[in-house]
Amino acid sequence: MTLKEPRPYVNPYVGGALLGVVLFLSFYITGNGLGASGAIGHVQVAILGLFAPDHVDRVAYFAEMGGGTRNSLDNAGVFMLLGTFLGGAISGVINRRFRVETRRGPGVSVGARWAFAVLGGAIMGYGARLARGCTSGQALSGGAVLSVGSFAFMFAVFAGGYAVAYFVRRLWN
Repeated sequence: MTLKEPRPYVNPYVGGALLGVVLFLSFYITGNGLGASGAIGHVQVAILGLFAPDHVDRVAYFAEMGGGTRNSLDNAGVFMLLGTFLGGAISGVINRRFRVETRRGPGVSVGARWAFAVLGGAIMGYGARLARGCTSGQALSGGAVLSVGSFAFMFAVFAGGYAVAYFVRRLWN
């Protein structure tokens, strides 16, 4: 069986315009912008509620999302997160790009790539919870409403990325 070639990526200008439409619809339908960290927090509280429901009720941070009779999964962000995952998977299948693989540079083992990915994800996740929002929420949603803090944040993200790139460039060479 021969695999068909993946379809070409969408034009970046068209993709950007479509992302703008999705962002507008997100504000219009849910009253919130785009972002994933809040939804992940709601899913975490739902899982915690399965094992320690009393703990969810006692801790104010958790109780705000899912304490008492409140269902932490009854949140527009949770449905957006699920739709993002399913939409990405469906798009990958339709465009013949869906496959399990580990992208890495030739000088890095698969294990090291996964270790760096998990470490980076943990740092970003902690930062997103500490900041009460993720990069997509700050950059897309905050930028769409012309939040000065969001623009400052994005400049800091790019500056930090360029500063760190020097030290991790060997991972891709």
